[in-house]
Formats: sequence, C-alpha cells, structure tokens
Amino acid sequence: MSGLDWIEQALVAARPTALAALLRYFRDLDLAEEAFQEACLRALAHWPRNGPPRDRAAWLILVGRNAGVDSLRRRSRHEALPDEAELSDGEDAEADLAERLDAAHYRDDILRLLFVCCHPDLPRTGQIALALRIVAGVPTARIARAFLVGEAAMEQRITRAKARVAQGSVPFEAPGRPERAARLAAVASMLYLLFNEGYSAGFPEADARAPLCDEAIRLVRLLLRLFPAEPEISGLCALMLLQHARSPARFDAHGAAILLENQDRAQWDRAMIGEGLALLDKAMRHNRAGPYQIQAAVAALHARAATAAETDWAQIDHLYAALERMQPLPVVTLNRAVAVFKTRGPEPALALIEPLASALSGYFYFHGARGAFLKALGRTEEARASLTRAIGLAGTAAEAAFIRGEIDALAGMETMPQGSSALTRLAE
Repeated sequence: MSGLDWIEQALVAARPTALAALLRYFRDLDLAEEAFQEACLRALAHWPRNGPPRDRAAWLILVGRNAGVDSLRRRSRHEALPDEAELSDGEDAEADLAERLDAAHYRDDILRLLFVCCHPDLPRTGQIALALRIVAGVPTARIARAFLVGEAAMEQRITRAKARVAQGSVPFEAPGRPERAARLAAVASMLYLLFNEGYSAGFPEADARAPLCDEAIRLVRLLLRLFPAEPEISGLCALMLLQHARSPARFDAHGAAILLENQDRAQWDRAMIGEGLALLDKAMRHNRAGPYQIQAAVAALHARAATAAETDWAQIDHLYAALERMQPLPVVTLNRAVAVFKTRGPEPALALIEPLASALSGYFYFHGARGAFLKALGRTEEARASLTRAIGLAGTAAEAAFIRGEIDALAGMETMPQGSSALTRLAE
C-alpha cells in the first residue's frame, strides 16, 4: 500500500460508526456530514505526519464533534472554540471515547440511524438511497446504478429525503418494536445493498470497501436479535455469509478477477459457509420462503458443490424461476438466464434476456451476459459490440479488464464452448 491509500481505507471503514455517532449528537444530517468531512480533512493533514490514532473512529468522532460545535458557534456569532490541538489531539479524551465506542448507545448508533433513514414518512426508494448515502457514503452515481435510474434523478430523491428529515418530520429517536417491524423490509434492503457495495468492489478497492460487508453482516445479526423468528432476516444473513465466504478466492495476486467457476474452493471460509447453511436451514423450517432465502439457497448450491462441474444449475434455474414469480424484475431474469445458459445452451438464454434490452440498457452485466451468449453462438461481431458496451459501463477496473480479455479472445475464437460463460458470477 502506498501514498495515502491507507488513510482512505481507514476513513471508509470508520465512516458508519463516526457519522452515526455525529448524527445522534447533532440531530442534523447536513451538520453531521459536514462535521465528518471536516474530520476527514484534518485526518489527511495530521495522520501522515503523526501516524494513525489508536482508535480511528473515536478520533473522527471527537474531531468531528468539535468541528461541528465550532461551526454552530460561528453561525451563532459566539466565540470560537480553543485551538484544535487542545481539543482533537487530547490523548485522554480520545482514549475515553474509544473505551465508550462499544457501549450500547454507540454500538447501536448505526442501527438506529438505519431505522431513521427508513422512516415510513419517506418514499421507499428515498429511504434506502438516503441510508446508503449517509451511512455508507456510497456515491450517488453508484446508488443510481443499483436502482437503474439516472444520477440526477437519484440526487433529487436523496435531496428530498434529507429535506424531509431536516424539516423535523422524521424523529431521531429509536423506534419501538411495532415501528421497527414496519420498517424492517426497507432496512433489510438497505443492508443488502450496503453488503453489495462492499462485495462488488474491484481490486484494489476491495480491501478498502470490505468493511462494508463486515458492517452489513454485523447489523443484520443485530436485526436477528431483534427479530429471531423472522425467516427473511435469517435468509439475508445466510446470503451475506455464503457470499462473503468466497472473498479470499475472488482476486489473484495481481488483482485480476477470478470467476466463480475458476476459484480455488479451498480458500473459501468453511466456518462462515457452515454458519450460513445453518441459518438457511433454520429459515426454511418456517416454511415461509422469501427472496433472500431463495438467493441464499442459490449461494448454498454453489457452496455445497465440491467443484464447479458439480454445481446443480438445473436447481438454480428453478430457484430463479421461483424468485421471478415473487419479484418479476429484469435483474432476476438476467441471473436466471445464466443458469439457462448452463443447462440449455446460449440460444434460449439469449431469447430470455433480449426483452430486457430497454430496461437494462445501462447495466454492465446485461451487456456482458449478452456478449457471452452471442459469442457462444458464433455471432462474433454482435458479441464484440455488446462487450464493448459493457466496458463503458464497468464499475471497476477489474470488470473492464476482464471484458477486454473477452473481446481480445474473439479475434482467435469463432465459438465459445458452452459452460465457460464470462458471466457465471451473475447466478451466485
């Protein structure tokens, strides 16, 4: 790691804890964000010279809180706080705050913030988008891609949601049990997207954004304690664990992405897989299947296969067909198409996704999958056009590099053997 990369990784990892604590302190989204950004700027100035503090989140909370108070006093034309060195570099104050970070009010700050962002007074998409933006610091462009809308439209949704919170219509207090239950689906959706934001990062971003996966898993475990009899929360936790277990095998030493079918399964975290499978089994005993349980069941089929060749793609096809009935969404059909490709070949898989062209025109994996299917059919020029479009939509350098390799391979290949799809990772 070189330059200031280690600082960026530390700030990404500390953001949820620090920002949630600052919001609880100030009860103002804009001021909390402003205070956190000021703390980050001061970290960039101080840490390279003085080294990282013992507890980075505690440091950011303390410095951000001081910066926010200073801002409020300036706005009120009061006397400014003492010099920053007297406030933010006080070792005893920082150590005291670090000791309290594991106390209940700090440990649950992020969960409390999630329920605030997912208040029913806010539109559903506004709830999840606001939580992603505030809690995880996910860029608006990435949130827009997750919802398949334009960046400007998503920015408006987030701005409107923040305005509703600022106007005082959304209380900052932790909701009671009935209110938590009402908001549970939105919170679960946000945690799923938070996990994906970390999991989908390419190398070298993966190391920096891996804490988002860990934080999503930690928070969904908190939800499980609140709702132990809710099978979809167990299914969501199982899904995260089964996917995260594959993380050590997803990139090679040079940072190139390794497809699921080519991963060294000995590197998968078997303890994490065992926990995920146990949670899935527990959820399924309720006999109330839901989308997260079905997706976890797909991940479980991959986890249980000793080799890629032993993967039960026919069962994965059936599972995605069931998910389509629950959630008739284009991305679900796209995932199912990969299983169809594996079991029935490229022609029916291509026929399945062609109607999705308009809805998924800005989605990287649609053009990548379409290119792979066309390549398998020997329609190389059409495949090249789809893969070229995919490069323009790649979210990471690793994704773009992989697709470039597929395009280069077209020059020497007229066909692609069935079963070697570049988009196997879709149907995870």
